[in-house]
Amino acid sequence: MSEEPREPKIVSTPGIVGGRPRLLGTRITVQDILGALAAGDTIDELLEDFPYLEREDFAAVLRYAADHLDHKGVAAE
Repeated sequence: MSEEPREPKIVSTPGIVGGRPRLLGTRITVQDILGALAAGDTIDELLEDFPYLEREDFAAVLRYAADHLDHKGVAAE
């Protein structure tokens, strides 16, 4: 039995945006959303700019990023 993806709204497909993680059914990458939020855009502004997105899409991007940053780093010497 295959395991369900941890974040089903986020997919990576070879040949689509270079295989980078993106929102399902779009060419909008996790990096695009995180970059926009880091630049000061609000979720409400992004929802106006991209009306086909849903508020839950932004939560999925943030969960995906948090899950993928949860790894052991290399200790500094």
